[in-house]
Amino acid sequence: TLTAPAPFADETSCQCQAPHEKLTVAQARLGTPVDRPVRVYADGIFDLFHSGHARALMQAKTLFPNSYLLVGVCSDDLTHKFKGFTVMNETERYEALRHCRYVDEVIRDAPWTLTPEFLEKHKIDFVAHDDIPYSSAGSDDVYKHIKEAGMFVPTQRTEGISTSDIITRIVRDYDVYARRNLQRGYTAKELNVSFINEKKYRFQNQVDKMKEKVKNVEEKSKEFVYKVEEKSHDLIQKWEEKSREFIGNFLELFGPDGAWKQMFQERSGRMLQAFSPRQSPNSSPTRGRSPSRSPSPPWVFNKASPPSSPKAASASLSSMSEGDEDEK
Repeated sequence: TLTAPAPFADETSCQCQAPHEKLTVAQARLGTPVDRPVRVYADGIFDLFHSGHARALMQAKTLFPNSYLLVGVCSDDLTHKFKGFTVMNETERYEALRHCRYVDEVIRDAPWTLTPEFLEKHKIDFVAHDDIPYSSAGSDDVYKHIKEAGMFVPTQRTEGISTSDIITRIVRDYDVYARRNLQRGYTAKELNVSFINEKKYRFQNQVDKMKEKVKNVEEKSKEFVYKVEEKSHDLIQKWEEKSREFIGNFLELFGPDGAWKQMFQERSGRMLQAFSPRQSPNSSPTRGRSPSRSPSPPWVFNKASPPSSPKAASASLSSMSEGDEDEK
């Protein structure tokens, strides 16, 4: 597990103690020599260190089963002379390389063109770089002599990412980054922005803030309307459920076969019975007369069979009077 950044070459002694015999690529791929790792060298500017740089160093580190990766970083003076201005200074670029997991050692102020003395000093076995001819410093390919010596091992470039691409994005979106940094507290002098552009960027920042506020209000209003619609839907659904329950209870109570009709019928029947009780039968069973008892007088009414109506009562009275006259 890595617990510290890679050391600088000028602050440590070479870890290769055995004699530096010349190796071929085939021998190195087989894992020889056994007493030391294969020393691989990769160099570059490494400005705005990105994944393309890290991927190239990973390939250089894994070229052989047992390898020790040395990375040379050119200084600001040398880079500005042969390539151009950098975004990061040399100290920042050195530190970026030291914290890459594939790097075992960093060589500061590396030469632009590799010399035999430099290769011998650092006991370098192979040089790793992409195979595209690199024309610079008056040469069509600065790695030509390394290739001829059989010490060159190619790596693959990562398409779609490079320092030039990143700088192009920054230049293309310069206004956006300038406005962002002004908003974060940087001064116009630090950004090399004129007074007029500063005012323009600050005004654009205010406009963007207003747009953001309007957007937030619209989103909140949409959210509020959605919640209201959701609540209204729930209320309508609950009202429908309650209305169905109410209608069911009403029909159960007041419907054609409801409980209220049955109760009303029962009460009306009881009232009819109370106002008009049932009549007794017209004929009652005849009892045997006792010879010792005299017949009842004709004017005595039968208690068991009262006259059914006033007319019947008057008829019985008239018959009784006629009987009296006959007796007389």
